[in-house]
Amino acid sequence: MAGVRQVARTPEELEALFEDAFVLRDAAAVARLFEARALLVAGGLAGEARGNGKIALSAPGLWAHDCTYVADPRRVVQANDIALVLAAQGTNVARRGSDGAWRYAISLLSTDHPNQEAQ
Repeated sequence: MAGVRQVARTPEELEALFEDAFVLRDAAAVARLFEARALLVAGGLAGEARGNGKIALSAPGLWAHDCTYVADPRRVVQANDIALVLAAQGTNVARRGSDGAWRYAISLLSTDHPNQEAQ
């Protein structure tokens, strides 16, 4: 399986790669988009996952609940090598590593499904 193998050169590109990894349901690709000691908080579905290894293990649980991620950064605020990404489906803090690649340090995902609000 080829999977997602790219690195993000901007915070916006990181969002697009995150969406791609979700579409392909590639847990290893999801993990590569996070720093080694990152934190992923996914509402009530997966709880908290600390470290990219645990993040990779939690991704299938999100997919089992039909959780998706659509890259839709509404606002990106960047200060040097740190970025705050406000998106429709979450709030993310990303950091540029010494290799120039952007990775998530903290990701707070909204696991609400839009159709549930209408009920």
